[in-house]
Amino acid sequence: MHDLARALADQLHPGAAPRDVTVNFGARRQAPIEYRSRGRGGPMTVYAQALHAALYGLPTPDESLPTALDALLQATHTATAPEQKTAVLRQVAEQLRNAAEIIQRYQYRAQWDRFPTDVAEQLATAHDQAQQIALALDRVAPAFSHQPTTDTTPRARAAHGQSATTLVTSPPSPAPRHR
Repeated sequence: MHDLARALADQLHPGAAPRDVTVNFGARRQAPIEYRSRGRGGPMTVYAQALHAALYGLPTPDESLPTALDALLQATHTATAPEQKTAVLRQVAEQLRNAAEIIQRYQYRAQWDRFPTDVAEQLATAHDQAQQIALALDRVAPAFSHQPTTDTTPRARAAHGQSATTLVTSPPSPAPRHR
């Protein structure tokens, strides 16, 4: 499937990353009217997976992950399989890349329309941060495909050294967020 995705991405530009390529399908003008009224498109990797499954008779997932962030948030509550958890994180990373592209367009628009300099600068910072978060999610998502064999957090190591009769208190409150 990855070879297929790479080959399709190369049709746009040799060496293009499959995750950066989208596809759009439409009918030519000579096609019957029932085909011309529809178009379809989306992430190239999704179409590569579907094409791969169709070519080799593999099962396709009945329901793909939602793309709207509010629906994706709901999917996190029902994702139980490790592969589902990984897929959710990858979808969030993809949405962040889309958000970064939107932010960059507005940054360029702010520069073109000669908004105050700090507007474009703040948009550039937001763009960079969205890209960094997406990369971080790409790096950590595969970890959710495998169940950890032991808990190696500092809290677990400290608890391991304590007596079995020692009660463990509630977890520490999360650190405050900075904006």
